[in-house]
Amino acid sequence: MCFGFFVPENHNRPRVCAFFVTFVPQLKSKRMSIKNDIDISRLPSHIAIIMDGNGRWAKEKGQERLFGHLHGVESVRDVVEGCAELGVKYLTLYAFSTENWDRPADEVSGLMELLVKTIHQEVPTMNKNNIRLHVIGDLDMMPDQAKLELNEALKETETNDGLQLILALSYSSRWEILRAVKRIAEDAKNGKIDPASLNHEQFQEYLSTATFPDPELLIRTSGERRISNFLLYQIAYTELHFTPILWPDFRKEQLYEAILDFQQRQRRFGKTGDQLLQEST
Repeated sequence: MCFGFFVPENHNRPRVCAFFVTFVPQLKSKRMSIKNDIDISRLPSHIAIIMDGNGRWAKEKGQERLFGHLHGVESVRDVVEGCAELGVKYLTLYAFSTENWDRPADEVSGLMELLVKTIHQEVPTMNKNNIRLHVIGDLDMMPDQAKLELNEALKETETNDGLQLILALSYSSRWEILRAVKRIAEDAKNGKIDPASLNHEQFQEYLSTATFPDPELLIRTSGERRISNFLLYQIAYTELHFTPILWPDFRKEQLYEAILDFQQRQRRFGKTGDQLLQEST
């Protein structure tokens, strides 16, 4: 997963950088070679990304893992910018899983500190570009200062109606589903819900993503072909796109490739191709 909170200040010392950096479109024709092939009327409304490969990217270059995170920032910037330019409505980035709390304490505390500073610095940029921030995950596990900065950022961007940027922080799908089941059991106990009548739509209301549509396209970088405890309930009919590109090398062009791959598929939702053809005529 990409934490992407750094850029080099000099050769020896990192500094905090904008996680989102900038969302102002900077069209560069040489990087838009396949953008015009995209059917804007058939964009996935919600794209989710498992950002993977920073460590391997750094290792290939004989560097420490931090070096990969440094360069992962540019990928975050480029992808968010690309989605905003195209008109994608929702983008979910898997930034920090509940399993990541098991990493070395120094790494975790450093990432949390950097998160706090970065969110604080980037709220004006998000507002300038009409981007609204959302966060899903077990925020009770986050340090108090991180929770404070996140809550302030959520409040300050809540009126923006452009790209809805969702950060999955301290998140895992098993945690989310278990929490939903516990809440449903509590409501059933208190007579607020009849378990026998519980349906898919009602269950969704207990999930962290209740106010968002399910992802239509899930991208995972680095060549790994697993979901890693991410949005397991929500991706029941999501199209999956796996790329061998490591996250620090992932740019708009790779985003466009994933979208074109999505647009070449026939989404049946359990029906046959003939049924879909009949429905479209």
